Amino acid sequence: MPQAATSPAARRARYEQLPALLSLVTGDEKHAPSAHSTLDVVWTLYDRFLRVDPERPDDPDRDRFYLSKGHGPAATYAVLAARGFLDPETLSTHGGFDSSLGHHPDRALVPGIEIASGSLGHGLPLAVGAALALRAQRRWRPRLVCLLGDAELEEGSNHKAIALAGRLGLDRLLAIVVDNRSASHGWPGGIAKRFEVEGWTSTVASGREHGALERAFAAARAGRPHVVVAEVETS
Repeated sequence: MPQAATSPAARRARYEQLPALLSLVTGDEKHAPSAHSTLDVVWTLYDRFLRVDPERPDDPDRDRFYLSKGHGPAATYAVLAARGFLDPETLSTHGGFDSSLGHHPDRALVPGIEIASGSLGHGLPLAVGAALALRAQRRWRPRLVCLLGDAELEEGSNHKAIALAGRLGLDRLLAIVVDNRSASHGWPGGIAKRFEVEGWTSTVASGREHGALERAFAAARAGRPHVVVAEVETS
């Protein structure tokens, strides 16, 4: 399955397209702060980590990226356009009546989108279920990556998913929590500790440093799911 170009110059050139692509996504309901907090995480996933191919978006052995933080999909749309999943011209139609690019992403309409999301707390339980389904099919290559916001962890469905994934040793599952200190109450010992007590491995990294994120994504260990807490600036 093709990967992104690996030279630093090629990566930088592709990354530098993103502001122009993001500028095409207009409208009052694009949730700009939420979207921009995820930009470098999503870019690093598609540029350096995910085994995906825009020519074969439904390849059964592809990695799956679940955008649970689906109420701010503008950054993901821009990255998908940069990686060839979307025609960049469609970005300017965002939120339009006839547009495939809704305020929440729709799996049936957007190539590269794996789940219809936006209702908080759904992505990680769906990723756990998909990981179990792939295990039952004996498909060992695909990885499941789920991107959440820190405040979203307050949804009870996520706590059940965290516990179950740890108990079942779903080591093809990677959760990424974008932490911009927006959670109301927090967790004793921090977000990483919340996962560790359920059997996950964890890494904390800057949510803006691509190299650090790449290393964090790859730090998983056999037999245990892994979480990366990606720390970004507060708004």
